Amino acid sequence: MNIAPEQIYSEYSKALQFKSSLGSKGIYEQNKLNERFYIGDQWYGANCGNERPLVRYNIIKRIGDYKMSQIVSNPVKISFLADGIPDTVKSKDGVIKTKREISENSDFKFTGKPDGTEINSLLSVLCDYREVTARRLKFENLCGKLLKKAYIGGASVLYTYWDDNIKSDTMPYGSISGDINCEVLDIENVYFADPFKSDVQSQPFIIIASKRSAEDVIREAENYGGDLKALKNLSGGKKENKILVLTKLYKEYKSNGKCLIKCVKVTENATVRKPFDTGLSLYPIAVFNWEQRSNLAYGESEITYLIPNQIAINRMITANVWSAMTMGMPLMVVNGDTVTADITNDPGQIIKVYGTNEDVEGAVRYITPPQNFGDFSAAISELIKNTLSQSGANETALGESVGENATALAVLQSAANLPMRLIKNRYYAFLEQITGIWLDFWFSKYGERYIKIEDANGVWYFPFNSERYKDLAVSVRADADTTQKFTKSESVNMLTSLYDKGIIDKEQYLKRLPAELIPDLKELLKAKEDKNDGI
Repeated sequence: MNIAPEQIYSEYSKALQFKSSLGSKGIYEQNKLNERFYIGDQWYGANCGNERPLVRYNIIKRIGDYKMSQIVSNPVKISFLADGIPDTVKSKDGVIKTKREISENSDFKFTGKPDGTEINSLLSVLCDYREVTARRLKFENLCGKLLKKAYIGGASVLYTYWDDNIKSDTMPYGSISGDINCEVLDIENVYFADPFKSDVQSQPFIIIASKRSAEDVIREAENYGGDLKALKNLSGGKKENKILVLTKLYKEYKSNGKCLIKCVKVTENATVRKPFDTGLSLYPIAVFNWEQRSNLAYGESEITYLIPNQIAINRMITANVWSAMTMGMPLMVVNGDTVTADITNDPGQIIKVYGTNEDVEGAVRYITPPQNFGDFSAAISELIKNTLSQSGANETALGESVGENATALAVLQSAANLPMRLIKNRYYAFLEQITGIWLDFWFSKYGERYIKIEDANGVWYFPFNSERYKDLAVSVRADADTTQKFTKSESVNMLTSLYDKGIIDKEQYLKRLPAELIPDLKELLKAKEDKNDGI
């Protein structure tokens, strides 16, 4: 495996050239153009002067925002399953009992060989801990950023890395340094060894390019024995200068067939950090493709093929607006020999003309603007409607159509959203990728520590030992939670009905009310329990 700076830079250059050859403009120029059109900078480079209004009807952003909101519209349930360990109704009862026992006993320790109940309890705990980790990382925000970058660039990458600066919450057992962190990367800055393989984990190596401050790069080189002299020369002695750093992740196979992920960081001609073992068995790279290409690692952006329609819509609307303006305020032609005063074309302006009646009649006249054909506005509306429809964002999907009743409208919207199923499936596959990567970090980097859990038992700490579970083969599954959600008013009405019928008591009624309806509801219930008195 090539680990010398010059060799890695050569691999990076070849991958860069390949990306530059994709499509008619190359991935870099095309994605810049796509981003401008998404944010609304859709007349960039057009020499249209400053007087004509350049109208934008941003259909690209509307389609993208609709589809991104649809992808994340349903909560996703993540589940784990260990190979060879049955997951039955009886085992679920054992998991509930074990978790309650651990939550109530801070000194709890597993002993002996892990059995099915322990392993199923572990998997249940890790499901809860994934939610704790997701909240810490603000995972929803990361996914929103990832989806936007994928819509614009065709694909986006979530990179997970070990951050020694994070203090893990293991109270009351003390704080432990080091935990996982995540960063969304532009697909332009990630280079695959074999661009014709869409499976990330089958890649021989992956290179991540980043521009970092010289101060940051030199500090890392000092900590890990890098080429300080060469790096200081490269920086020109200025800490604020930027240096291109190439992070290469590659596989090293053991005699037993297992592989380790190793890493090296270099510049064009210097080593920032020498090769080191990450301890992982998976590349910490999860890729989401907006549109998949056959036998290609890099996805395709929908925007690329919407741009011609967007340009046509903007031009037609601009022409229509300009026509209306010139009809209401037509251009004026003035005879400068008979009209000597300044002409502002303001309504009601008095123009003095000296001469005969013929001079007055010929002093000022208006140019009749060209007429638009009768169906011009209808043609614009039809183009917008067809573009939305062909993109899967028709009136029904956007909620702009009118159904006979709420049920009929819901059925129509459900049918209109069916084409989104494929892209949603790719998103769920991405969630499975990233969760599998987090599992790899937990089993390889956590060692022995208590991990924070928040569930029905409250906030408690599970005694985790990665050495004890390192040989587990765990699979990940992501499923959309399609459970019908009720509004606050519907929930209150349902609970009130159950209470009136005597199905639930007052305490059950209060516990299930939306938390924000009654301030300090938990404190009220706790005070009731302390007094052991009826409500």
